[in-house]
Amino acid sequence: MAGVLYFSDFIGGPDNLQIESVFPSTQRSYTYNFGVNITGWTFELDHQTIVVDPVTFIRQTGEPNFDNSQVIGFFPKAEISSGTYVTVLNAVTGSVKITIPGGIYTGPVLPDARSRVPVTVVGVTWTTTSTPPQTETHRWALLQSWEPDVTPGDPTLSISPLYTAITVGA
Repeated sequence: MAGVLYFSDFIGGPDNLQIESVFPSTQRSYTYNFGVNITGWTFELDHQTIVVDPVTFIRQTGEPNFDNSQVIGFFPKAEISSGTYVTVLNAVTGSVKITIPGGIYTGPVLPDARSRVPVTVVGVTWTTTSTPPQTETHRWALLQSWEPDVTPGDPTLSISPLYTAITVGA
């Protein structure tokens, strides 16, 4: 019997993954509260878009179901300026504002949002000043939805940035 395969199961990893459906222009800020003094900690933001086909949705909750999905390709990884998009609000209490900028996925999107879906995974990584330093990553998986300012089309046919198909050997 088929079950529901959630995105955290689909791409692997513990509970450090959040998933949202967004428009490519969406920009959001999140406040992280570490609860400890973070003076000297370093932060890194990066992103990479994968293309998933197909994506279905759970009728009762609207959550995506990746039970029959495959990652069919990807775009190059890119950095996001931590100097611009990470703001330490209070180092002593460990409060940090992380902004995921809009426009990090610039390719086409199919308006039906169920086939060849671009999913941009943003990594928020921090490294402590402890001995030895500890490094953790939190990921945001952003299902890209079509909006009027986005070219309607198949992301797998995009050449800028360069799309790479994944082929799985038999």
